[in-house]
Amino acid sequence: MRHRRAGRKLNRTAAHRRALFRNLVTAVLEHERVRTTDPKAKEIRRLTDRMITLGKRGSLHARRRALAFVRKESVVRKLFEDVAPRFMNRPGGYTRVIKLGPRLGDAAPQSIVELTEREGEEQAQKAKGGARRPRRPQQTAQQ
Repeated sequence: MRHRRAGRKLNRTAAHRRALFRNLVTAVLEHERVRTTDPKAKEIRRLTDRMITLGKRGSLHARRRALAFVRKESVVRKLFEDVAPRFMNRPGGYTRVIKLGPRLGDAAPQSIVELTEREGEEQAQKAKGGARRPRRPQQTAQQ
């Protein structure tokens, strides 16, 4: 039984799984958007949120912990200087998973993992005049 065992094995050894997650989290932080399969996306969402939380702390210890996980020093610099300050007022939920549908080759369910507040989005929202249009008022049942 696997009671209280968090995480997915993804049919890989522990070392292969860790390397996969490190590479995907580095890619998400570098490009702010990555396309992958659903189970991988759900796993790297957790790890990416953890790295952004380290970036929000901003301490030397947090930077060293991020460097121990993220593959590129330039990505850690971007995490601490660009990405983390965008999320200072947000208590969590820094990434979103958008489901795309099956992949053509093997019908594996595909997803996009992206940061909720991306660089290009902020200018686009300001240009449009807001993120969304207001909702229509709810109609109540008349008797």
